[in-house]
Amino acid sequence: MTDQKTISVYDEQVDNYLDVINKQEEDILLLNFIARFNQHDYVLDLGCGPAISSAAMREAGLRVDPVDASKEMVNLANVTFDIGARQAVFRDINTSHTYDGIWANFSLLHVSVEEFPDILGQLRQALKPAGVFHLGMKIGSGSKRDKLDRLYSYYSQADLTRHLRDAGFVIDHVELGEGLGLAGDVEPWIAVTCIVDHV
Repeated sequence: MTDQKTISVYDEQVDNYLDVINKQEEDILLLNFIARFNQHDYVLDLGCGPAISSAAMREAGLRVDPVDASKEMVNLANVTFDIGARQAVFRDINTSHTYDGIWANFSLLHVSVEEFPDILGQLRQALKPAGVFHLGMKIGSGSKRDKLDRLYSYYSQADLTRHLRDAGFVIDHVELGEGLGLAGDVEPWIAVTCIVDHV
C-alpha cells in the first residue's frame, strides 16, 4: 500500500480496528490456508495489521513474515506477539522464490487499479514453485474512498480471476461471503486460493 491517506487511517484507528477483528468468529479461511502447509514452511502475511493471523500461523508451526504499511499496526503486532513484524509497502516485496505461501487477506484491495497487475506479478515471483496465494478482496467495480478516506479498488469475480491468471496463478478454490468492515458497512467479499502456475 502506498496511499498515504489510507495508511494514516490505519495508524489512527488501531484500537477500533482491533475491536472489529476481535468480534469476528474463528477464521475458517485462515484454518484452511494453514492446513495446506508443512511444519516450518515460510509464509508472508501481507498487510498483517495487528498480526493475529500471523500469530495463529506461528502457533501452527509455520515461519511467518508479517508486514504492514502502518507503523502503528506493526508496533501493536510486536508488542502483543513479539513476532518480528516489519513496516513495508506492497512494492517492497521484490524477492524471488522465497515464500511457500502468501496470505493477503483484504489488504490488496487498497492497491490502485493501475498498480494491481504489477503487484500480483511481484507476489507471484516471491512465491516458490507450487506456492499458495490467498487473496481476499471486496466485490464490485471501480475505485472509491470509504467514509474513513481509505482507498478501495473493487473487482468482479470474473475480472479478479482474469488478473490472477494473467499474473501466472491457477485458481484452486473460491469462497464468497459478506462482512462488516471498519467503516461500518456490510459488503460482499471474495476469497481466492491460487497456486503458482508452472507453465
